[in-house]
Amino acid sequence: MNYRTWLIWIAIALLGATAVGAIALNRGETINSLWFVTAAVCVYALGYRFYSAFVATQVLVLDATRATPAERLNDGRDFVPTHKWVVFGHHFAAIAGPGPLIGPTLAAQFGYLPGTLWILVGAVLGGCVQDFAILFFSLRRDGRSLGQMARDELGVVGGTAALFGVMAIMIILIAVLGLVVVNAMKHSPWATSTVAATIPIAVLVGLYMRNLRPGRVLEATAIGVGLLLLAVVGGGWIDADATWRAWFDFDGPQLALMIIAYGFAAAVLPVWLLLAPRDYLSTFVKLGTISALAVAIVILHPEVKMPALTPFIDGSGPIFGGKLFPFVFITIACGAISGFHALIASGTTPKLLANEADARFIGYGAMMMESFVAVMAMVAATVLEPGVYFAINSPAGVVGKEAADAVALISSWGFPVGVEQMQALAREMGESTLFARTGGAPSLAVGMASLFAAAFGEKLLSLWYHFAIMFEALFILTTLDAGTRVARFMLQDMLGNWSPALGRTSWYPGVLITSFLVVAGWGYFLYMGTIDPLGGINSLWPLFGIANQMLAAIALCVGTTILVKTGKAHYAWVTGAPLAWLVIVTSSAAWEKLFSPELRIGFLAQAGDLADKLAQGKLDAAKAAGAPQLIFNNYLDAALTAFFLVITWVLVADMLRVCYCALNGKPCPPSSESLPMPSALVEGWARD
Repeated sequence: MNYRTWLIWIAIALLGATAVGAIALNRGETINSLWFVTAAVCVYALGYRFYSAFVATQVLVLDATRATPAERLNDGRDFVPTHKWVVFGHHFAAIAGPGPLIGPTLAAQFGYLPGTLWILVGAVLGGCVQDFAILFFSLRRDGRSLGQMARDELGVVGGTAALFGVMAIMIILIAVLGLVVVNAMKHSPWATSTVAATIPIAVLVGLYMRNLRPGRVLEATAIGVGLLLLAVVGGGWIDADATWRAWFDFDGPQLALMIIAYGFAAAVLPVWLLLAPRDYLSTFVKLGTISALAVAIVILHPEVKMPALTPFIDGSGPIFGGKLFPFVFITIACGAISGFHALIASGTTPKLLANEADARFIGYGAMMMESFVAVMAMVAATVLEPGVYFAINSPAGVVGKEAADAVALISSWGFPVGVEQMQALAREMGESTLFARTGGAPSLAVGMASLFAAAFGEKLLSLWYHFAIMFEALFILTTLDAGTRVARFMLQDMLGNWSPALGRTSWYPGVLITSFLVVAGWGYFLYMGTIDPLGGINSLWPLFGIANQMLAAIALCVGTTILVKTGKAHYAWVTGAPLAWLVIVTSSAAWEKLFSPELRIGFLAQAGDLADKLAQGKLDAAKAAGAPQLIFNNYLDAALTAFFLVITWVLVADMLRVCYCALNGKPCPPSSESLPMPSALVEGWARD
């Protein structure tokens, strides 16, 4: 670089340091949200320009002339060379689920500072690197799944543990994704009808790009995005019509069954027909909305009203129990680093990528965009009045079922809020009530709608609110459908060792059987969550966070092993450092969720307390009826947490064993990297 370029990057570094300093050092007064946008943009620009370039050229060594699995194994259904922007759209849509939206919103309980710092640092040094590395390693191994790579690189013990652990974690992750979208869409005809419309729109775009006008990406995009916007407006018309409204007004269990059916269809249909075009179009909605949110923040630069640190860092928070360490890290989840991304990066994406050189743009770049989404979510949540934030997110079981009781308790914490204030806000948003709307999605939608209305039109507040709910639902469902397909690939890998036919993605009966088994697995947890007396999300989200971060640890174990075995042990710190941190955090969180005596934290403590009260007749009739289900759920959650913890440490121990053997010339599983083949593809995509 010449001196002018260096001066520009030095200026960006100084601006970023100033912004981060303003966020971190501010105390006792409000802070402008513009600092958050500035800090994020500068940190991500520096990370992509320098750190990702170092990883791409020195650690992984990308080769643009090498044929990818999409080219060599092209079967027209799962392995399909695809335009890089379509792949980016699919990949971003698949990884950007509820984590970057819901996690930061819930973590705002601790204040804006801890979550924001972890989002920025964790993404650049951890999450982006994991996604990039796993995508690259899968590309070099015929698009194999994470579990299959673990078995090939670590051997029987670690590989088997990873296969079963990853599969179990995947089931929980998809179930929680579905539960979040059910809670956001139930009894909301506007959101339900709009999201439902995205399915036929995606099919139309898929047929348009493949059969009607092949290669005309911009044309298909314009048609698809236009129809999506029409669907949003049409949802408002449906919601205003009593007859049509009834057709899209569903409760939790009904929506769960519909999502289960959709997940099965998404897993068995050709990827070009529904999955890729739907995710691609959803990406435009996601990126457009986040960009508009950033513009609104720049225009309005509202003050962040949540303090940097709240009194709840001691673990007494009303939204979820647990101290700042380690629970802020497992609550943020996908906004900083997500094991689920490793499944996408070793699932559908490497089967679509036409050029290995694009792995940096798609792997590192898409995760960077997701982290920016998390920053925007943190801003949208923290510009709300803290009293309003806690009134929306605190469960009725904590603050009371009556509005007067809830506002009195929340105000006593030092965050004043009134009943009339909440009722007026609900009317403005087009809702009957906003009290105890747990899960993070409604409060985030209120924050986004308030910013959009102030920047682009006050009279459209209810429209902005329901647009935000639809936007969140799209985020989640696109991850759910891709996750289901990835889980199907993983199950086929496992069953293929027993029956080779089931392992072939080209054998359609095997596709149907494995898809049904996967959907039945996560569908059970999803449906049970919708009939859980406490709403499911309260117990499943911490389990989701622990499982997700443990899955990231498994992925980094595999990545570190491959680096060491391929003669790059001197670069093993690139994946090894975030691995060490995740093992510490997840092990601490899992131990507390298992054995903490605090009833709002420990699964076993909750189950034991409920069982004792039930046996002693201390529960009223309604609570007694739901107690057996809650007791079972807590014991099941405890068993799964213990299983995930054991699997993680087995993988860490086996990784250390294999690395030791590789470094000392002792026998270990050979590298499973495929032999290189020159690419025959030419950049011949039709240009619009």
